[in-house]
Amino acid sequence: MFVSAKTLSAIFVLASTTIAWSSLVPATPQEKAIEYDRTIAATRRFDAPEAGQAVAVDDQHFYAIANSIIAKYDRETGEKVAVWKSDSERPLRHLNSGIVRDGKLYCANSNFPQWPEASSIEVWDTETMTHIDSHSLGICAEGSLTWIEPIKGGWYAVFANYSKKVNDDPLAKSHRSTQLVRFDERWRRTHGWVFPKSVLDRFDPHSCSGGGFAADGKLYCTGHDFGEVYQLEFPKAGSVLVLTETIGAPITGQGIAFDADLLWGVDRAKRQVVVSKFGLEK
Repeated sequence: MFVSAKTLSAIFVLASTTIAWSSLVPATPQEKAIEYDRTIAATRRFDAPEAGQAVAVDDQHFYAIANSIIAKYDRETGEKVAVWKSDSERPLRHLNSGIVRDGKLYCANSNFPQWPEASSIEVWDTETMTHIDSHSLGICAEGSLTWIEPIKGGWYAVFANYSKKVNDDPLAKSHRSTQLVRFDERWRRTHGWVFPKSVLDRFDPHSCSGGGFAADGKLYCTGHDFGEVYQLEFPKAGSVLVLTETIGAPITGQGIAFDADLLWGVDRAKRQVVVSKFGLEK
C-alpha cells in the first residue's frame, strides 16, 4: 500500500501530539503517592476470615464484619466465640461498618450494588449475637449507607456514591456526591456535609467506607482502598468538611472502630483485624 509523504507527516504530527499530551495528563489518585502528616503502626493482628468490610469493638470482644456474616472474637486471645449468618428470614447481603453501644451492635446495611439504592440499620445483641432490630430507610436519594454512629439526640450517617459504574442507574451520581448526614432521633435529616476535593480524590472511584468520632471528639473517616485515615472538622460556614490531618495506617480502608487510644481496622488482603496505637491529642 502506498502512503504519501503528506500522510506520513500527518501521522507523525498526530503521534507526537499524543505523546506530548499523555505526558501532561496527571496520574490517577490511585497512582499518586502522598505525604502523610503522621503514620501509625500495627501493635496486634488477628486472623479473621470475616474481616472484609469492617470491625467493631467493645471492652471484651471485637466483631469482624463481612457482607452477610458477623463473627465475635475474644479481643485478648483472638478466639472466635460466636458467628451470625444471614438467612432467608434476614437476607442481608451488604453489611458495612458497625459500632457497639450499650450492649448492641449497630451495622449499616445496603442493597449495593442494586438500584434503586435502599439502606437500613441492623441491630444485634452482642451477648447472644441475636439479631434484635431493623430500621429501614427505604430508598435513599443520598446514596448507599456505609457507616453510622448513634449520638445523643440522633445519628450521624454517611451515604456513599461511586464513580465506578456498579448498576444500571441512569441517573447515577459520582463519588463527589458522597455526604455525611445528621439525623435527629426520629430519623429526620437536620444537617448535611460533603467531603473536600483532597479527600474525594483519594476515594475515587469508590467512596467513604468507614468513620466515626474518636475519644478526642474529632471526626475520622476512611475510604475504600487506601491505608489512610482522614481527620475532618466541620466548617465554620458552608457545607464542605475541612481536612486537618491525613494519617497513614496499616489497614486497607473500609470500616474502622475506636477504643480509647486504639484504632481497629481490617486488612482485607490478609483477612486480618488490625490494632494500632492511634496517638490521640490530649
